[in-house]
Amino acid sequence: MDSQTSKSSQPSQSPQPPHTFQVDLRGLVDLLSHHLYSSPKVYLRELLQNAVDAITARRAEQPDAPGRVRLYVDSQGGASLRVEDTGVGLTESDVHSLLATIGRSSKRADGIADGIQEVRSDFLGQFGIGLLACFVVAERIRVVSRSARTPDAAPVEWTASDDGSYTVRTLPHEARPEPGTTVHLVARAGAREWLTPERVLTLARDFGSLLPYDVRVGDEAVTDLPAPWDRSYPSPANRRVALARHCHELFGFTPLDSIELDVPLAGIRGVAYVLPSAVSPAQRATHRVHLKGMLLTERGEQLLPDWAFFVRCVLDTDSLRPTASREALYEDETLAAVREALGERIRSWLTGLAAGDPERLAAFLSVHHLGVKSLARHDKEMLRTMLPWLPFETTDGRLSLEEFAQRHPVVHFTRTVEEYRQVAPIASAQGVGVINGGYTYDSELVEALPSVRPGTVVAELDADTVTAHLDAVDAAEELALSGFLAVARATLDPLACDIALRAFHPISVPALHLDDRSARHEQARADAEEQADDLWAGILGSLRGSAPRARLVLNHLNPLIRRISSLGDPELIGTATESLYGQALLMAQRPLRPADTALLNRAFIGLLEWATHGDSDSTAGGH
Repeated sequence: MDSQTSKSSQPSQSPQPPHTFQVDLRGLVDLLSHHLYSSPKVYLRELLQNAVDAITARRAEQPDAPGRVRLYVDSQGGASLRVEDTGVGLTESDVHSLLATIGRSSKRADGIADGIQEVRSDFLGQFGIGLLACFVVAERIRVVSRSARTPDAAPVEWTASDDGSYTVRTLPHEARPEPGTTVHLVARAGAREWLTPERVLTLARDFGSLLPYDVRVGDEAVTDLPAPWDRSYPSPANRRVALARHCHELFGFTPLDSIELDVPLAGIRGVAYVLPSAVSPAQRATHRVHLKGMLLTERGEQLLPDWAFFVRCVLDTDSLRPTASREALYEDETLAAVREALGERIRSWLTGLAAGDPERLAAFLSVHHLGVKSLARHDKEMLRTMLPWLPFETTDGRLSLEEFAQRHPVVHFTRTVEEYRQVAPIASAQGVGVINGGYTYDSELVEALPSVRPGTVVAELDADTVTAHLDAVDAAEELALSGFLAVARATLDPLACDIALRAFHPISVPALHLDDRSARHEQARADAEEQADDLWAGILGSLRGSAPRARLVLNHLNPLIRRISSLGDPELIGTATESLYGQALLMAQRPLRPADTALLNRAFIGLLEWATHGDSDSTAGGH
């Protein structure tokens, strides 16, 4: 800073020589507008913050001082803006220390900040930097202020331009009869839209609706207190309706429910609105956070635990720390504690619904069961509470884990949707209950079941388990079919698939394709080895395991299988076996490998040739 700025000026009626910032103000404005702040609209928040802080400072010494902030926009479409407050005001020395020292090295400021940290705990921002942010939309700023602490001090005027120059002068007492500050902005080229009456009113209401003082744009009220969640209502039903209306106005949706967020130790009051439709857990929820009444951010992503992605919050706090731009929350121990406390409030709401309002809980879970499952997998108490309510896809229909465990002594589950589709119809017909654990979080929750329901037996269902539940064929009958089975096995051996003969229901299913993850892994390794060069083929070959192969289980009760097994032509048996294999893959909705697709085509053509060959022989014989 120029040495001139460190000297106090004597009051005078004439302007003093210009003082100059020791910063490139235009570069700093560019930095603020393009890197620190997300939008030029923050200029209005900074003006409101300065005014509110000034009133707070004055009321600390004069509790009955007026608390008014007035914004006046010119009638020429946004050429200028005037903001008046009844705050503590400034003396000429205050002007030099708070305004003229913008950009000074922080080494000296650190000591000052340490000394006044406790005093500034009730303030929203930093006056000098806040005013500098106005250069994002203004080419000239004029401040006229009169101190409430020094009533006999003359009003002081500070005028600055975006080229970095400023002047300070004292004014006659009649220029500002009452204590307080008036800030005049003159729009810079291309920024007039930010100073139009409509834009200023919209921004003022957005930022300042919960401020504790009387804020108006012209005659239009900005503040709307008390906050909707702090108001009294004739009944709980009226309260729900009012909060639902507030949510629709704020977020654009009508919530399923609202959750009170009252954490006195963290100075937090607000409400969480439950979304009416399902959202992806990967989608980051954004929340509106007010700091001491001033809107801090509309994108408070870190406010809640990740599992609580099914709510949108709006709250006011006096304890959380803002980032440098005051547009986000600083990640520290306080925020972590608040996040945990708010998560506990949402968890308590869920357990309350489970205990006393099952209809509302069922409506919530029909939309957001995924979020509750995400919470329950890390929270045994929540899993225990939600056991009767969380829905799972099972062979008995859509049931809760509690209902399913009551029906089946062993809770079988699959880890993938594909495995479930393979075994569900057959397992159901054999009386084996299976849960589809292929959906997000489901297998983890099933495996955690014994920890909250002692005595429950949980087992992953694999191909061996399914085969073991199918009835074996009489040994004499299987021996009589040994020739057929030998040809069938030879046909599928190149596909790493074995043949098994069993008797099972439903009879309409001719064949069942079964494998498990280890078999699929081994098949993938073999496929890769086939396509690799010599070096990689050798490496992959050394990884060959003894994992069980996939198997095609033929249903001895099915009439088609009985007819095929009686064929005497090995070629026709091979074609029929390939057809059964391909049909079983399609029924299991498994992705087809190139070899599988080629097999299906070959079997289809083979059957057509056999059918038409038979017709040709009949036709020839007729002639």
